[in-house]
Amino acid sequence: MILAVYFLIINILAFIRYGMDKEKAKKDKSRIPEKTLIAFAVLGGAFGAFLGMHIFHHKTKKKKFYITVPVFCVLWLGFISFCLWQNYHLVVTEYEYTADFDCNIVQISDLHNQLFGIGQKNLLKKIENCDPDIIVVTGDVVDISHRFYGIAYDFFQGAVEIAPTYYVTGNHEVWLYGKRFDSFKTDIEKLGVHLLDGKTEATENMIIAGAYDNSNVLDYGWQNDSRLKILLTHEPELTDSYKNTGADIVFAGHNHGGQIIIPGKGGLISSDFKFFPEYDGGQYKIGDMTMYVSRGLGNSLAPVRINNYPEIVLLRIHH
Repeated sequence: MILAVYFLIINILAFIRYGMDKEKAKKDKSRIPEKTLIAFAVLGGAFGAFLGMHIFHHKTKKKKFYITVPVFCVLWLGFISFCLWQNYHLVVTEYEYTADFDCNIVQISDLHNQLFGIGQKNLLKKIENCDPDIIVVTGDVVDISHRFYGIAYDFFQGAVEIAPTYYVTGNHEVWLYGKRFDSFKTDIEKLGVHLLDGKTEATENMIIAGAYDNSNVLDYGWQNDSRLKILLTHEPELTDSYKNTGADIVFAGHNHGGQIIIPGKGGLISSDFKFFPEYDGGQYKIGDMTMYVSRGLGNSLAPVRINNYPEIVLLRIHH
């Protein structure tokens, strides 16, 4: 979203500046320096510059323009294509867990109001293809920088039609607490979403609890229960607290896979600005507890992922 706004603005400005310089040339007024016009193309406004050159018939015979501007159109087109592929190419990461029953769990995390098709069609289709028995959502479906709840609502509306959906909030939800966000939570609960902030719900084979963001993990009263104990949370770092609850499985997110994955080193930076975070994404065995950390779907720290596609986690529980 940030990149889209940037490219839109700089290309509009480039187009306007080329038009202004043409008018100045006609009226023999002080001109816009050529290095400024070239700079617009170099900094991302190449498409606006190219359009301005041909609409206004300006600089089309000057070599530095009729070569430089098209070259940067190609370069920026390649860069934009790369960014779109990195940010929107959905992948499914599968894990297996042994228990005395069969169940497919899909984890969604850190949507951050990212749009994957109209009405989240592409994301929901990918989830449906995983054939989930339940869907767990581990926070940050919305984003502090663009507080539009419609995209997150569309996701939940489609998710509950696929499978029972359990949701725990993250730090971006905490930052948005207020009447509008309360209304959003009410609306999604009306859809059938199970909001688990500080709560537990039980099924035949599982107990699912939710530790909302920045909360002290509570005693969920499940230590003597023989069912599989699943804890949903957003922050992955509080492993000692999670282990003390007696959880068998923890689902977390937050770190966006480290934003940039460096081969052989892992994720570069966490959402809390820590370099090479321990829990950037994947499966972690911590005593008798197994934690699955999603690389998430959207962005907040930076507008582009590198070597780090948006991820759906699929956990196959089987005998």
